Amino acid sequence: MRGVLVAAMVALVVSLLGTPSVIRLFRRQGYGQEIREDGPSSHFTKRGTPTMGGTVIILATLAGYFIAHVVTMKGFTASGLLVLMVMTGLGVVGFLDDYIKIRKQRSLGLTARTKFAGQAAVALAFGLLAVRFKNAEGLLPGSTFVSIVRDTDISIGLVGFPLLAWIIIAATSNAVNLTDGLDGLAAGTSAMVFGAYVVISFWQFGNLCGPGASGPGCYLVRDPLDVALVVAAAMGACFGFLWWNASPAKIFMGDTGSLALGGAFASIAIVSRTELLLFVLGGLFVVETLSVILQVAFFKATRKRVFNMAPIHHHFELAEWPETTVIIRFWIVSGLAVAFGLGLFYAEFLSHGGS
Repeated sequence: MRGVLVAAMVALVVSLLGTPSVIRLFRRQGYGQEIREDGPSSHFTKRGTPTMGGTVIILATLAGYFIAHVVTMKGFTASGLLVLMVMTGLGVVGFLDDYIKIRKQRSLGLTARTKFAGQAAVALAFGLLAVRFKNAEGLLPGSTFVSIVRDTDISIGLVGFPLLAWIIIAATSNAVNLTDGLDGLAAGTSAMVFGAYVVISFWQFGNLCGPGASGPGCYLVRDPLDVALVVAAAMGACFGFLWWNASPAKIFMGDTGSLALGGAFASIAIVSRTELLLFVLGGLFVVETLSVILQVAFFKATRKRVFNMAPIHHHFELAEWPETTVIIRFWIVSGLAVAFGLGLFYAEFLSHGGS
C-alpha cells in the first residue's frame, strides 16, 4: 500500500508543480493550440493556449512509478512496464500529431492513415509481448481469453490476441481523444477511471489465486500490485494536471495526452482481465464516441444531423449551455459510470463466493 501512495503523491507533485514551467516553455516556443474552424465560436478565444501538456502527465506517471519502486525496493514487472510502454508509445504518436499542427498552423496534424499506423504499431507490439514473460506461477501479462471482470471461456488464441489488443487500444485512445474537447473534461474523467482501477488492482492483489492465497472469488492475474502503482501514478498525474487544465485552461493535454491516456486504460484493462468492464467504467468515453458514429452515419443516410455538433459535448455548447456546466454534468455522468462499474466488479466477486 505504501508504494501505491508514494506513486500517487510523487506523480501529483511532479504534475502540479511542473506544469507551470512547461506552460512558460511552450509559450516561449509558440506551441499554441489551433482551433477547428467549424467548432463553437466561443472556442476561438482559446487559440494559442499552450498544448502538448500530455507530456507532463506521461513524465509525472513515469516519475511516480519509478520512485515508488526505489522507495519500496521492489523489482519491476512485465505487466507494469508493458502498460507504460503503451502509454509512452501512443504519447509519442500524439506528440508528433500535435507538433505538426503547430508547425503547419492548422487543426489537423498526422494523416489519419499515419496516426492509425502508429497506433497499430504500438498496440501490436504490446499484443505480441503480453503473451510472453511467464512468472513463477505460469501467468502471463495478457490472456488469450476474452475477459469481462475476469477471463471467460472464450479463447481467441495467440493470433487473435494481438488483434484484439489492437482493437481495444485503438478504440480507447480515439475515444479519449474525442472526449478531450473542453477544459478539464478528459483529465477529470480520466482521473476517475484511474481511481477505479487503483481499487480494482489492489483488490485483485489482496485476493490472488495461488499457493497459500487461494479462496472463493480469487483472481488469476499477474502483477496486480505493480499495475496498481502505474494506475495510482497516472491518477495523481491527471489530478495535478487538472489544476492547470480546468476552465479556463492554462494548457491543453493535446493528442499527446489523450492518446496516451486511452492507451493506458486499454492496456490496464487487458493485464487486469477487465477488458469489457472498461467500457462501463469509461462510459462517458463510449457515449462521446457513439455520438460521433451516430452523427456521421445518420448524416450520410439522410443528409440531416442528430446533434447540433459531434462529439456530443459540443451539442450542448451550441444549445447554449455554459462550458463549465457541460463539463461538470459530464463529470457527474462519468462518476456514475465508474460507480456502476465498480459495483459490477464487486458483485461479480460476491457471486464467486467472495465476501
